[in-house]
Amino acid sequence: MAPVFSSYLLLIAQLVHAALAGPIEQHVLNSAQAPKGSDIIHELKRAEIIPTVIDAFTPKFSMNLTWPSANASTSLGNTLKPGDMQHVPDIIVYDATPSALKPAKGMQYTVILTDPDAPSRDNPEWSEMCHWIATGHPGQPKLTEPVHYKPPGPPPKTGKHRYVFLLLAPANGTTEELHLQRPADRKHWGFEHEREGVRKWAQGQGLVVVGANFVYSQNEKQ
Repeated sequence: MAPVFSSYLLLIAQLVHAALAGPIEQHVLNSAQAPKGSDIIHELKRAEIIPTVIDAFTPKFSMNLTWPSANASTSLGNTLKPGDMQHVPDIIVYDATPSALKPAKGMQYTVILTDPDAPSRDNPEWSEMCHWIATGHPGQPKLTEPVHYKPPGPPPKTGKHRYVFLLLAPANGTTEELHLQRPADRKHWGFEHEREGVRKWAQGQGLVVVGANFVYSQNEKQ
């Protein structure tokens, strides 16, 4: 079943897997719990996600991904075991921008997961690898998944992989329904060349990055 997208107040939202029992738990984070936009950009640059995977941007949202059954969550570059991320994550997205910069309410948002280090960071001949695309409006009962969640599974002896989660929004600010094109393949996001991926796909869909987080993960056999 598809994940669910519930909203709370100023586009504060959580993406949860539809199989979770009981009511959707709403999470509200305050600024004291959130990384600053400058910190997000600093960590993305330090990990070379900017400029390798995406261009520099102004974060309009912060996002935290959690796997409650594994007691695991993202923290801008922490390391998780592949086994911790085998299920669709809960994703807490909260608005952290001044009113003048807030995206329009009713806008359709898209969450993606990409691996720029496939099969390894030293030999990224399969990169980028598309692991997930999910899209919908806050308040919708379910999200559409053009590409179903493929859990991180770095091969043996390939070192740490960067698993990058991005929140995307329409560049033109439209609140109309988006009809996203599914990549032709997970490898290279359906494009022809090494290191092609979400940046090129998002540009083709008219989407821009408004939030990001990432983790490192590696196979236990090194």
